[in-house]
Amino acid sequence: MKAWAKGDRVVQPTYGPGTLVEVNEHHTVIDFDEHGRRTFSTRLVTLQSTNEPAPAKSPRKRAVKAKTAKTKDAKEAKEPKESKKKDKDKE
Repeated sequence: MKAWAKGDRVVQPTYGPGTLVEVNEHHTVIDFDEHGRRTFSTRLVTLQSTNEPAPAKSPRKRAVKAKTAKTKDAKEAKEPKESKKKDKDKE
């Protein structure tokens, strides 16, 4: 049995190519290119090494949402308080 290390590129028969995230005597965690992160029992998982590079990942959506929330807060801070007061009076 090959000693795998974090960061190794592997292929698993069911999920295909992925990158090892964590390997210990009990669990093997793999971040698959098309199926996300999966955890396997180290004793039972069947892996083959591959030279196929990992695909470039797009930026996480949470980071984009966080930026829009900050932008919204900044816009509200720039509005004069009088306009907010007028909006409340209209309600």
